[in-house]
Amino acid sequence: MRRLRVQLPCPWRLPDPHRLLRLSRRLHASAGSGSGAGAAQGKFLLPGASAAVLLMLGVLHAKRMYDDKQLVERKEQGIEPEFSPDLKASFLRLLPLRSMSRVWGSLMEVEVPVFMRPAIYKAWARAFHSNLQEPALPLEEYPSLQAFFIRSLKEGSRPIDPDPNCLVSPVDGKVLRLGQLRGPGTMIEQVKGFSYPVSSLLGASSSLHDATEEDISGEQTEQNVPESSNAKSWWRVSVASPKLRDRTLLSPKRGIFYCVLYLHPGDYHRVHSPVDWSIFKRRHFSGNLFPTNERAVRTIRNLYVENERVVLEGQWKEGFVAIAAVGATNVGSIKLLIEPDLRTNNPGSMALHSQSYDERVYEPEGTGMMVKKGQEIAGFNMGSTVVVVFEAPLSKAREDGTVSSDFGFCVKAGDRIRVGEAIGRWSQS
Repeated sequence: MRRLRVQLPCPWRLPDPHRLLRLSRRLHASAGSGSGAGAAQGKFLLPGASAAVLLMLGVLHAKRMYDDKQLVERKEQGIEPEFSPDLKASFLRLLPLRSMSRVWGSLMEVEVPVFMRPAIYKAWARAFHSNLQEPALPLEEYPSLQAFFIRSLKEGSRPIDPDPNCLVSPVDGKVLRLGQLRGPGTMIEQVKGFSYPVSSLLGASSSLHDATEEDISGEQTEQNVPESSNAKSWWRVSVASPKLRDRTLLSPKRGIFYCVLYLHPGDYHRVHSPVDWSIFKRRHFSGNLFPTNERAVRTIRNLYVENERVVLEGQWKEGFVAIAAVGATNVGSIKLLIEPDLRTNNPGSMALHSQSYDERVYEPEGTGMMVKKGQEIAGFNMGSTVVVVFEAPLSKAREDGTVSSDFGFCVKAGDRIRVGEAIGRWSQS
C-alpha cells in the first residue's frame, strides 16, 4: 500500500518575513495613493487603527453621556451624590493603568493622513463638545490626535480678568468642589461623605502660611500649641506635616481656600497662572493613574492623593498659593513649560501609594520663578483635574466667634468656567 504524507499548516508557525514586508509595502502604497502630496510627509495611521480608536472614543462617549444623564436626574430630584465604593473601583486597582496610558499616548501620537484630519477632529469635537472656532491653526496642520488635543488657541480667545483683587481660573473646566479650609484637620472634600488632608495632596513639607515666615521644627512648634487649641487656631509649618498653632503667632487677616476643577476630554488642556506669583518649589508625586471623572470621585478613596500629580507652590501678594495638576487614566504626561525636562508616568517609576516625591527648588532660592496672571505654565495630554489652594484676605472676627471673609467665590459647584474668568474676588480694605 502506498502511503501519502499530507503536511497540514501549523497554526503557530511564524509568517514568512518576506511576505510580511511585501504586504507592508502594499499597505503603505495604498495609503500614499489616497493622501496625495501629504503622503510623503511621514508615517500614517492605518485604517484599522483609525477605526479602532474612533470606536473606542464612541463607546467612551456613550458611557459618559449615560452616566451624566443619570447624575443630572438624581440632582433634579434633590439627591446629592455621596461617596460609595463599588466593585469597579476595586477592579481598577488590578489593571496596569500606567502602562495602558503609555500605549494610549503612543496611539494618539501616530500621524494621521492629511485628508483624514478634518473628519477625525470634527468627529472628536462633536463627541466631546470642543469649539473648532478657537484653535490657532487650521485642522489640517495638526499631525496627530495628540497635537490637536493639546492645541493652542487664537490670541484673545481667553481674556484675563484684569482686576488685581481677583484670582482667575487656570483651566477650562467644571467646578467640582470649593470652600475654605479652617480648623483642625484641614480637609478638602472629595465628595459628600469623604474628604482627604490637604497636606497629603500638596506634600508633607508644604508651607500653608506666608512663605516668607521662618520655618519652625516639629518639636519647637509642638511647644507653641496650647492644650486648649480649638477650631480658631491657625497654621504652622512642620517638616513632618502641616499642623495647627496658636492663631496669635500668625496674621488673623488671612484664610486658606481651595477650588477643584475637572477638565473634560473636549476642553482646552493647557494650564495658566491664576495670579501674579513667584513659584518656589515643584513636587512630583509618582502614583496611580485612576480616572478622575465624577463616577471615580464618588467611588475611589483618596483619588487625588493616590494619583500621579505635579504640585507648584509659591507666594503671591496675598500669601500662599499652590496648584496641583492631577494625572488620570490616559493622561500619561503632565508637561511643565517652566521645566521642560520633567517627565511623568515613566516606565521605571513605582505606582505604589506613597507620600515620597521628587522636589525641585527654583532658583534663586527665596525668590523663585516669577509668572504673570494668565501666563501658560503647564499642560495635560488628556482630561484631568486641577486643585488650586490659596490664601486670601479675611476680615475681623465677629462677636459670635466666627470669621467673616472679604473674599468671596464668583462660582459655585457645578459651574463651567474658562481660563481667565474670576474664581473669586475681594474688596480692598
